[in-house]
This record gives sequence, C-alpha cells and structure tokens, in this order.
Amino acid sequence: MPNVREIAEEIVAREGGFVNDPDDPGGATKHGVTLATLRRLGIDVNRDTRIDLADVKALTPGQAVEIYLEHYFKAPGIAGLPEVIQASVFDMYVNAGGNAVKILQRLLTEMGFPCEADGEIGPATIRAALAAYEAAPGHLADAYGIARRNYYYALADKRPASRKFARSRDGGKGGWIKRAEEFISPKYRLTDAQHRARVAAWG
Repeated sequence: MPNVREIAEEIVAREGGFVNDPDDPGGATKHGVTLATLRRLGIDVNRDTRIDLADVKALTPGQAVEIYLEHYFKAPGIAGLPEVIQASVFDMYVNAGGNAVKILQRLLTEMGFPCEADGEIGPATIRAALAAYEAAPGHLADAYGIARRNYYYALADKRPASRKFARSRDGGKGGWIKRAEEFISPKYRLTDAQHRARVAAWG
C-alpha cells in the first residue's frame, strides 16, 4: 500500500489543474482544493491579504498535497482507522468531507457495529471500525468502496447536474464511479453493462 504522502500526490495528480465548472457544487477548484476550502482554512496562497480566485489559481501541487495531509488526513483522525480503509476514506474525505466518515459510520452500523453517523472520527467510530475489521478483515475495504460507489449513484439520482460526474458522455463510468472502484477488488467492480443498467433511468 502506498504511504499517505503518495496517496495525497495521487489525488493531486488525478484532480488536475484549475477548473470552475458551474455544475460542480464545490465551485472553483485547483488540484481538488476549492476556494471555500482555502477560505475555511485561512490560507492566503499569494499573500495579498485576500483569499479569492487568484489564490486558487496560484495553488501549487506541493501546497495542495500539504493541505490534504494536514487537513484531510491528520485533522479528521483517519490514522486511527484500520489501515486497509485509510486510503479510501482519505480519498473520499478529499472529495466529500465529513460525508466520507458518515458513509463509513452507516456501513459499520449495518455490519452490526453501531456508531452515530455524525461525520466525526471519535473513539466510538474507531472501536466500531476495528471490531468490523477484526470480524471481516478481507471484506471491510471492499464494503466501504461499494458504499462509496452507491453514495455517488444516489447523489446523481437526486441531482441531475451531477450525473456527468458519474456517467461519461458515451454512457460509461464517470470519474466518480471510477474513483470509488479504484479501492474495490476487481470482482466487485461493475461491468459496463451493469453500470449502464444502473444509470438507464437518467435518460
């Protein structure tokens, strides 16, 4: 398994450069870091005393990696979770914030290890995750990855503008689905036909 820094570097490489897609609720983004994130963290990239679009454009890959390590891995406490799910939860946290943890918490509860779905990694969540891993060490990572995939599909079900992130222009898997399936064993990845059947109702 790659170390945490390598995972952060992979996320930055995947996210790419500056994007300001009107259909993306995150708004202006570079290397996956949004303007809202910079403002929330108080990071003035170009040091002009304002945090605005210019700061997003000025963000370097190295700065983005450090933001991810500090604020999306260390601060939420992902290191306390079983190692087999750390990479996937980290990747999802970058994409969905506290929802990444809520997905895990709901999954743990469904597996018989209840914890409150509050989006925070506290002692109860860590205990539940460790117990779930002990009970099903070969399945927890796949189960979380599948739960991520289901979250993306459900989000696109409810929000038509987000469907282009879950389904490509040719009807195949979009970036969101491919992203989730990177952390799922090949045998649990959907075939192209299964994916197309899942999204058929979108028209």
